Amino acid sequence: MIRTIAVAAVLGLGITAVLAQSDPITERRNTMKAVGAGSRDGAAIAKGEAPFEAAKAQAIAKAYVDAAKKMPGLYPDSSKTGGETTAAPKIWEDQAGFKAAFAKFETDAAAIGTAADVAGFRTAFGNATKNCGSCHEVYRIKK
Repeated sequence: MIRTIAVAAVLGLGITAVLAQSDPITERRNTMKAVGAGSRDGAAIAKGEAPFEAAKAQAIAKAYVDAAKKMPGLYPDSSKTGGETTAAPKIWEDQAGFKAAFAKFETDAAAIGTAADVAGFRTAFGNATKNCGSCHEVYRIKK
């Protein structure tokens, strides 16, 4: 029984990976939606509209870190166009810079999860979200 469940889980992960590779634009969009949700929650905390909770800060950090790890692999050459992508050609022209931007985002995002209070959260959240704007300026087409 346990072996069957383990095999099914591995196959499920494999199918998920294949689907993500077959539609990286949708996977990018879904990943960025998770970042957007974290950003909305984080902004509410930073503005004092929601209380600081360590568990919430850790959840935001996790969403950001997961995205930072996943996103660089979701830009195969086959996904330069189509699917209403807003990915700029600069991504493929400057892969090193693009990957470095996500590495910095990952590092800054991880600090959100270690915030002990709202002041620490505001600082870490601000540092992480600055990465969003700078990355979008260079690697995203404005609509």
